[in-house]
Amino acid sequence: MHRRIILNNLQTEVLALKNLASKMIFVGVGIAVAIAIAVAAGLGFSTAAPNSLNTGNIGETTGTLDKVNLRLKWLHQAQFAGFYTADQKGFYEKNGIDVTINPGGVDFPAVQMVASGSEHFGVTGADQILIAREKGVPLVALAVIYRESPFVLFALEESGISQPSDFIGKNVGVKLGGNEELTYRAMMQGANIDTSQVKEVPVKFDISPLLSGQVDVWPGYAINEPITAEEKGYAVNLIWPKDYGVDLYADTLFTTEEMIEKNPDVVRRFVIATLQGWNYAYNNPDEAVSYTLMYSDTLTKEHETLMMQASLPLLRPEGRAIGHIDAEVFEGMQALLLENEYMKQPIDLEKAYTNRFVQ
Repeated sequence: MHRRIILNNLQTEVLALKNLASKMIFVGVGIAVAIAIAVAAGLGFSTAAPNSLNTGNIGETTGTLDKVNLRLKWLHQAQFAGFYTADQKGFYEKNGIDVTINPGGVDFPAVQMVASGSEHFGVTGADQILIAREKGVPLVALAVIYRESPFVLFALEESGISQPSDFIGKNVGVKLGGNEELTYRAMMQGANIDTSQVKEVPVKFDISPLLSGQVDVWPGYAINEPITAEEKGYAVNLIWPKDYGVDLYADTLFTTEEMIEKNPDVVRRFVIATLQGWNYAYNNPDEAVSYTLMYSDTLTKEHETLMMQASLPLLRPEGRAIGHIDAEVFEGMQALLLENEYMKQPIDLEKAYTNRFVQ
């Protein structure tokens, strides 16, 4: 079990050099998938969706266990503690699964990698699954992990900025071209604020411009960047898009239609084990953090503990169960994507998600 924590360095380096066009996820998922397929072929992976878990490099059977790969949304951190817990507590193994958990990031986009067939399962924002399907990529959401999105806009407490109307005349950081931009614009619309009244500044991940005063408002995730700012001694105010009518599922487990069609029992067992891991992590957060630290030597217990504590309210708001997908949330997401022109036409939402494996 523990041997899978060590990453395949060769695969990582080659994939990084290829840079799987992850920034194209919102502006051209179809093109990005084609690039991912070409890269996967160059690396010797199967480029078809995994259709037999008893043969091939990525679907071989280990003893009585079905070997599968999971591609996370981002780098190893407590945001994914439930997956690590499911592995280290033996939930995957008890369900006949031998899983390799791979980190995500800009060079390892889960949507493209699962669509290309180089991974069996992935984690991404639910809205990205809808965008992919509208472009002809047959992905299916299996279970929602973060029922509420951790995405926030935040400002230094000393600035006095605490709501969207305070953004007027200020320098507002925007991460262009992705879920963050969509959420920001939807929030501003919900708050009836004309974005021409603010100065939008393209930003990336380093929050130094906020701390130095170059940018007044920063886009980030309540479970990460605001914690980093506070660790550096800066108190912050959080502005939650959900308070302005933006309701998006965040981290969502997904696979392909073909994987479900050809390996439904493997999908079922993988989802069961995953939810066992997440429920255990929710009830035992300190233990879950200890497992998280095993997956990267760059993490600290203090930061990951804070991240885990900040995640708990988002996993089960109002006592809702982890996993089950609500039709009305997907309907609202599609309406938002269409209104903001991230999608050109509606899709059949009943094909975009399934609850058959969480019931």
